[in-house]
Amino acid sequence: MHMAADEKAIYGLIGYPVKHSLSGVMHNAAFKALGINAEYRLFEVEPSDLEDFLLDPAYKFKDIRGDIFYAKDIAGFNITIPHKIRAREILSKNDFFSNDNPYYVELSGAINTVKRNGNGGAYWNTDSYGFESVLKDTLKFKPQNNDNALVIGCGGVGRIIISVLSRKDLGMNKIYIYDKSKDAEIDAENHFFRCFLKYPHIKGKLEFITEDRVAEVIKRCRLLVNASPLGMRRDDECPVPEDLLHKGLFVYDVVYNRETKLVRKSRIKCAVSSGGLSMLLYQGAYAFSLWVNKPAPVAVMKDALGKELHKRVDGIR
Repeated sequence: MHMAADEKAIYGLIGYPVKHSLSGVMHNAAFKALGINAEYRLFEVEPSDLEDFLLDPAYKFKDIRGDIFYAKDIAGFNITIPHKIRAREILSKNDFFSNDNPYYVELSGAINTVKRNGNGGAYWNTDSYGFESVLKDTLKFKPQNNDNALVIGCGGVGRIIISVLSRKDLGMNKIYIYDKSKDAEIDAENHFFRCFLKYPHIKGKLEFITEDRVAEVIKRCRLLVNASPLGMRRDDECPVPEDLLHKGLFVYDVVYNRETKLVRKSRIKCAVSSGGLSMLLYQGAYAFSLWVNKPAPVAVMKDALGKELHKRVDGIR
């Protein structure tokens, strides 16, 4: 994408809806900190318009403020619900876009970051980097031989977490997966089954379990990840019974808009416990670095997120 030196580059988030997203807060703080003439906007793109947005440079649309843009004006963008899987399906069939993150894109079946270059570009799933950083920097979780994990929820975020944990060099023994939605479980099981041929090492690592097995499985796990929306609302229950939490367990909850019951209970009983703000931060920082070809100012982005979340702690749904 060629722009005049004084022309502001536009980046953003596409999804439906996006009004409550925190992404603009951290990215605009990062642009300001590095003196980059750019701005991050929020774009509500309906599912029926997604293909036009991705492939038609002349596609015309508005951001949530009502300002008008053309698709070609957007230098790079993040993708959120409900477009991550469909966007990957569309761009993977287009020769003008390259998959620069094949392992995680294929295993998760989703993308969340695109960088435009003329009529094409490249795409990634930076959520994978986000969770890798969570394991290393937030939880300080160092897998040991024969370690097991339990992942609750196997939607888009759950699949990314499963694909990171199943990476061969990480050394995990077993990833148990539970979702209260039978349809979600079947979809995920079918998806990973299709991945077995190309990535055979994951076949013996993944095991989908029923609710009645959660109690006996969690005893054998050192890592518990809630990748479901359970906890976003104040009155949501803990995704596992409190008495199943144990001293040797590392706990991560992807919910970031409030301190969930899981985080609160596990902070008392478990080795380490954290909410999901760090994954949002790290995936965003990696996307930023891909767009501008510079290291992201992570501390600035973290500070901006923390301040904004504090202001609207009960306002995000």
